[in-house]
Order: sequence, then C-alpha cells, then structure tokens
Amino acid sequence: MGMLGWLRERLGGDREPELLTGSPGLVVVVEAFDPAEADSAALARSPRWRPDRPAVLRHHLVLPPDQVERAASMLAQDGYELRPSDRGPGCWEAVRVQVLDALHCAQERSRMAGLTQRLGGDAPGWDALQPEPG
Repeated sequence: MGMLGWLRERLGGDREPELLTGSPGLVVVVEAFDPAEADSAALARSPRWRPDRPAVLRHHLVLPPDQVERAASMLAQDGYELRPSDRGPGCWEAVRVQVLDALHCAQERSRMAGLTQRLGGDAPGWDALQPEPG
C-alpha cells in the first residue's frame, strides 16, 4: 500500500457513507411476502442483494389505529422506526438498518408476526433495500 492509500485508510477517506433508513438511492433488493417461503430462500433467489453490505430491513405491518403508538414504542426498543406506508390505510413500515442473514430475517419475521397478532394486526411480509450499485 502506498502512502496515499495508507493516509486514506487512516483518515477514513474510502469509507462508504453511513446507510440510513431514508438514504437516497435505495432500491428493493429482496422481498419475502410468501409465508411458506423460507427467508433463506428469499435471500438466495435475489441476485441484487449484497450480503456483505448493510440494508434497510422493512417489515410491512397492518395495525389497528389504536395500537400504533403501542407498536411504535415496542419496536423502538429494538431500534425500529415505525412510519406510515403507502400501501393503504392501516399499513405501516417498521424499518431499521442491519446486515441481513437468513437467521436474523427469520427471527425478525417471527417477532413481527407475534407482535402484530398480539395487537390485532398482521405482518404480511418484509423487504430489504440497499443502495443501487454504481
């Protein structure tokens, strides 16, 4: 490594910008809305998903209006942000940034199903977004 490379590494010049839930240029790279499909299969069938990069994991939830605040409070404890979805009335998105793997996707899908069931709602599926390569 040359002096310039060493300096960039030390100063962080080659780092990618931090990924945020609202980062520009995000595209859906994988989605899982079939409850019979394993999360590992959903990830495996996606040619756009980059497993070594963080992604915005977005769970799609349907919640009764009187349970939205409770859901937001519960989800915030694990770093999720609950925001309105454009999928229709009563639809919400629980989003956070993380590196995706099959085990954690399955655990979170199960957790969202349990949470929405307790609150009288539904968790039809999830998708993940990453910056468009380029």
